[in-house]
Order: sequence, then structure tokens, then C-alpha cells
Amino acid sequence: MHTRRRGSSGSDRPATDEPPEWSDVESDAIEARVVELAEAGHDPSVIGMKLRDEGVKGTPIPNVKLATGKKVTQILEDNDASPELPEDLRNLMERAIGLREHVDENGQDHSNKRALQNTESKIRRLVNYYRGDELDEDFKYSYDNAVELLE
Repeated sequence: MHTRRRGSSGSDRPATDEPPEWSDVESDAIEARVVELAEAGHDPSVIGMKLRDEGVKGTPIPNVKLATGKKVTQILEDNDASPELPEDLRNLMERAIGLREHVDENGQDHSNKRALQNTESKIRRLVNYYRGDELDEDFKYSYDNAVELLE
């Protein structure tokens, strides 16, 4: 968005409507594992990778949505284990806090000042997107507010 670089290409998942035959774990066990990983403090993307790599009882789960019919975030919402902030917004806020602390110590670092401006711009755009659904109607981004939320 804020750079001249092109996006990185990656492999696409195979187009299929049903889970693979070799991954025959019940959806209740998958949901229990998802909630367990969330309570351990993992984000939804990390939960998906752990299920892909470690699996449930040794059986890998390549795609949670195909196996259970629900996405990881939907499973977390159903079990009241969803995080306070959406994962993408949280990651951007962590980056902005780190950049702000760096710029405060190194005032002449103009490239990181620009990076901070771009990151905070992305945060404001995401806040507008999530406002009303996953965030309060009167939520405003500020550095102090972000530090308070992430502690």
C-alpha cells in the first residue's frame, strides 16, 4: 500500500469442499483444541498453523473450516474466547508502539517517522472498518489508548 514493492506470490490451496480422508478428527475435538490454544494466548493465525503442524491427537488438520464448517474466529466467538481486538489491528498497534518509542529516542530517523505515519494511517483505516462491529462506536486510535489496550 505505501511502498513500490509488489506482493509476494504463494501457493494456492486446492479447491475442495470436503476435508481429506486421512484427517478424520471429529469437529468437537478440533473446537476443544482451538479453545485450548486460545486460552494459552495464541492468535487465530497461530492456532491455524499449530493445528496444521501439530494437529489434534497427532492428526494434522489442514483446514479448520472444511473439518468443522466454521472458521477459527467463529469457533472462538461461539465459545466466548475471542480476543478483545482483531488480530490485524493488534499487530499494527504493536508495530506503531515500537516505532513511536524508536522515533522518540532517535528524532532524526526520518524513514521511521514516515513508517510510523503510514502504520498509524493503516490503523485509522482499520478502526473505521471495525467500528461498530468489533470495536465501540466511539473508539478513537491514539498512542496512549493503544498502549493501554495492549498491556
